Amino acid sequence: QVQLVESGGGLVEAGGSLRLSCVASGRTGSTYVMGWFRQAPGKEREFVSSINLSTGRTSYADSIKGRVTISRDSAKNTVYLEMNNLKAEDTAVYLCVARQGLGYRPAYDYKAFQEFNYWGQGTQVTVSS
Repeated sequence: QVQLVESGGGLVEAGGSLRLSCVASGRTGSTYVMGWFRQAPGKEREFVSSINLSTGRTSYADSIKGRVTISRDSAKNTVYLEMNNLKAEDTAVYLCVARQGLGYRPAYDYKAFQEFNYWGQGTQVTVSS
């Protein structure tokens, strides 16, 4: 089992920045990919970004590319999502996800929620316009 705990969400004005953190604990071995999804009220869950923990390969949703940066600190089992120039439409619950024990393809961008088998409780991000 892998436990994921997100933090860093909050209320921010449009144009502001936030950095989300996700700490993985438990059986984190063979965890190759972690990432973030978001879900706004009344909307479908949406891919935001993912990172290969071994190679550092990153992937971003087109809707947010250029405004977010995903990074990892392997020593701390932590993944970060730096978000800048936030907009009202970025308001959502942000979920951290992990792909553990399922193998991975180094040159593949994992973007589908079903490709991850662990997720956290989420952290709320609210952007006021």
